[in-house]
Amino acid sequence: MLTLSGAKSAAASAVGGRQCRFNGLLLAFAAFALSGCMPATTRIASADPADPAAKVAHIGYRSTIAPYTSLRPATPAPWRGRNDAVTPQPKQDR
Repeated sequence: MLTLSGAKSAAASAVGGRQCRFNGLLLAFAAFALSGCMPATTRIASADPADPAAKVAHIGYRSTIAPYTSLRPATPAPWRGRNDAVTPQPKQDR
């Protein structure tokens, strides 16, 4: 495939260069796609996970609701007084 791609690239560069850019992008995409199939070259953990004496990083705890403060009143107001305060006043002309 690389030989065919190289031949197309050489022919396209002689013609105009437009096909060459496309082949270059195609080759770069193929290399990127195939890089996911490669094994990792570095080891993530060198210690045995079953070893109780293995050193591990310390973990920390941060609350997700730490800045929260309640905005509710300490004692609820009587509902009848609040309801009467917002109801429309009856009309006097009837």
